[in-house]
Amino acid sequence: MNIKQAKQEITNTLRAYLARDELGNYLIPSIRQRPVLLMGPPGVGKTQIMEQIAAETGVGLVAYTITHHTRQSAIGLPFIEKRIYGGEEFSVTEYTMSEILASVYRLMESTGLKEGILFLDEINCVSETLAPMMLQFLQCKTFGNQKLPEGWLIVAAGNPPEYNRSVREFDVVTLDRVKRIDVEEDFAVWKEYARRKGLHGAVVSYLDIKKENFYRIETTADGLQFATARGWEDLSELLFAYEKLGLRADREVVGQYIQMPRIAKDFANYLELYYKYQKTYHVEAILQGTWETITSLELREAPFDEKLSVMGLVVARLSEMARNTRRQDALAETLHGDLTVFKEQIAQAAPTDVLANLIWKRREKMRQAKEAGQQDKERRDLDQRAVNLLEDYKAGLVREDAADAGTAMDLVRTWFAQEVERRKALGTETGKAFDNAFRFLEQTFGDSQELVLFVTEITAGYDTSWFVENFGCDAYFRHNRELLFDDTRHRIREEIAAAKAAEREDQNHGGDPENH
Repeated sequence: MNIKQAKQEITNTLRAYLARDELGNYLIPSIRQRPVLLMGPPGVGKTQIMEQIAAETGVGLVAYTITHHTRQSAIGLPFIEKRIYGGEEFSVTEYTMSEILASVYRLMESTGLKEGILFLDEINCVSETLAPMMLQFLQCKTFGNQKLPEGWLIVAAGNPPEYNRSVREFDVVTLDRVKRIDVEEDFAVWKEYARRKGLHGAVVSYLDIKKENFYRIETTADGLQFATARGWEDLSELLFAYEKLGLRADREVVGQYIQMPRIAKDFANYLELYYKYQKTYHVEAILQGTWETITSLELREAPFDEKLSVMGLVVARLSEMARNTRRQDALAETLHGDLTVFKEQIAQAAPTDVLANLIWKRREKMRQAKEAGQQDKERRDLDQRAVNLLEDYKAGLVREDAADAGTAMDLVRTWFAQEVERRKALGTETGKAFDNAFRFLEQTFGDSQELVLFVTEITAGYDTSWFVENFGCDAYFRHNRELLFDDTRHRIREEIAAAKAAEREDQNHGGDPENH
């Protein structure tokens, strides 16, 4: 299955394991809660989906790469304890708590979360001395004489032997005690993820054209060469940072992430064209509605790959603008919730004290989310922006010496209105950019396949579809209706053709059922 399906299956497993009966006992007893064994090629997103599952289900996450551990750190150190058996004293070997299990308990204490996921990566690459302990843990959920708390799902991940010479094969006894899920790379699923995460437009548009270069691992005369989903995502982050610093990533830099020279060279060449198209076709001018006629004519006569690249540039810029609008919308909504509490509490306490308490609660929530492995970058940034504004409001009340509730509420309401206005301004600006993009493409391509591809990208994009749904776009709705109509018409034609074919088949057999 692909990584998206694996994520859903693990989520379902977690929900099933945490479900309780009317007496408060787990529906599936702990002994029958099999660990999940997630097997798949490197760099497809096995670790990322653990973070997503924890955030979406509200459970804790403790993650370890097990190859970094020795037998002692995994099971604890031995010590001598005195025990009396049958009236006689004996020296007995006990073990200190495993570092891994201690991390689980530490997270439970610091966050208050009693249930979660223990994720052990590279499970089948452990050392010779640690292997028996890991197999015991998968089978019995214990390290030494210490047991994993109830309510914690074990997910172990590994790579198949063809990707790693160091892997150890599991025996039947172990495999019969785990829930095995095999995953494989899937570009369509990754592209959906890339849109959601806002990966660099050059990476997404290149792989849209060269899907075969998305994931490859080959053994050559020069050694192992590969291009992975992880490599493309990390390269995307670097490209954003380089652009902000005014730097350019050349073939050598690309090759540090995409370790297959042929693909690295091909993408580096494409990246140069991508930046060239930005200037040649004046994407910003298109979105501002100030393009020149020659720009439209040049794109109309360009090769199809060039058309796709330019449309990718337009979609990437629209996605960025829509993403900024969505994040400002989320910020305004978050602040509205905090300020509703502020309004309710300023009658009983000093306004600055109320804001200080709101800031503390939000910071504490951020800390717990970070420790629980639930906080992704976007959520962290949103919370930090909310904290910064609340601190600005608090400083503003001190500066204005606003001690009474009425004055404080009026001031905070005025400052909050600025964020609402910023949301409105971003929505208006982005809406105009959408309209201008459609006008430009309509002028350039008319009702051609390029418009169909553009509408499809807008529909599939997380931020662009969010924007259209919340702010509207007449041109999008018009083209989408036409596209749906064409799809319906095509389906009807196929049904008519199938009916005619069946009729001819009946005629060829004389219309007699016994001849069929």
